[in-house]
Amino acid sequence: MTNIILCGGNGTRLWPISRTLYPKQFVKLFQDQSLFQLTVERNSQFCQKQFVVSNAEQYFLALDQLEELGAHNNMYLLEPIGRNTAPAIALACLALPADEVVLVTPSDHLIKDQAAYEKVLARAAVLAQGDALVTFGIQPTFAETGFGYIEAEGEAVRAFHEKPDFATATQYLKAGNYYWNSGMFCFRAGVFLAELKHYAPKIYETSKYAYENSKKDNLIRISYEDMSKIPQDSIDYAVMEKSQKVKIIPSDISWSDVGSFDALSCELPNDIHNNLIISNKNVETIDIQDSIIIDTEDALLVCKKGSSQKVKEIVTRLKSEKSDLPNIHLTGHRPWGTYTVLEDSSGYKIKRIVVKQGKRLSLQKHFHRNEHWIVLSGCATVTIGERVFMVSPNESTYIKAGDIHRLENKGKLPLVIIEVQVGEYTGEDDIIRLEDDFERN
Repeated sequence: MTNIILCGGNGTRLWPISRTLYPKQFVKLFQDQSLFQLTVERNSQFCQKQFVVSNAEQYFLALDQLEELGAHNNMYLLEPIGRNTAPAIALACLALPADEVVLVTPSDHLIKDQAAYEKVLARAAVLAQGDALVTFGIQPTFAETGFGYIEAEGEAVRAFHEKPDFATATQYLKAGNYYWNSGMFCFRAGVFLAELKHYAPKIYETSKYAYENSKKDNLIRISYEDMSKIPQDSIDYAVMEKSQKVKIIPSDISWSDVGSFDALSCELPNDIHNNLIISNKNVETIDIQDSIIIDTEDALLVCKKGSSQKVKEIVTRLKSEKSDLPNIHLTGHRPWGTYTVLEDSSGYKIKRIVVKQGKRLSLQKHFHRNEHWIVLSGCATVTIGERVFMVSPNESTYIKAGDIHRLENKGKLPLVIIEVQVGEYTGEDDIIRLEDDFERN
């Protein structure tokens, strides 16, 4: 069995700990593990390999976190733009043998009852071997209006229902045969593709063309042009609501999509006043209760419990103001390492850059800033124009605006430097990449 792990989504409802370039599935909230890592560990009991579907930025995060787990039997598919779950799953299935049983899971869900989960997966595997398209219906514990529902009779699906209002959700809860739609699935790759071809032929044909036109190894890159031609649609709309092969497994597995801070507060310790506080510093409160306080290096969120779904409205406003706060933390993760913004002011920016051993940044140039590099530890291999030279600890070098340059770590320890940018503009988009080991634009 192969675990297809869907890594899309920005997790905007968990801002400011979740950002576009470091979304919630990779944030280590649970005993120094991320939801992505917990997903891999949970499913590795049944699945022999992981097939990660993500964009290019999240690919490198997944790569690092899988390496931490010692999980090496992995495949990756990189989407230049998201087209929803039906194309993502189709592209992954096209890369697998037709008779391979796949378990499709989001990367950002929490499941705490492992024993019950394993029983559910065992049953799903049996149904999938019989050519069923299996979906997992979560036994609801309250009248939730933020999920879609599946109406069932035993393992037979009667109907899919959109997110209800509270009165309807209450009726569903009382009826006892309505389940939350978990977004998890199990089936043979070939059976899903045949149903997709029948019910959504345009998605099937364009996905097939995009896959066949891509580079095929353990890292599959779909081109922007091919991906943009695939219609957007979810697996529910494209296939599951139409197919006659769908089965549901009622699942009481202590599941949460951790889709808001209210949901997260049910999974993490709260203080004596029922406040969820996440911060890397000591936070003391006076006469504050039933609240959510999320403190990061560059943003502070305070809200009442029950109102955390409105965080999306803050993110929307910040985006309209062209703020970088929804996109990236002060520490940015890159395939070569990390950078941390120490100070950002008019006319200059100061960063701490850590380059992993054996890695190098792109060969690049900037138009609007000069850069000073000071090596703190490790040894830097620096390229400026035609010159290649070494810079040791407590030494520095200077790159003029317009110079073609590169920073490389050929050593066996991390390279740490301070970068001082001086110029009229110091934004991250003032980078012209000429060569890049990671095939970024």
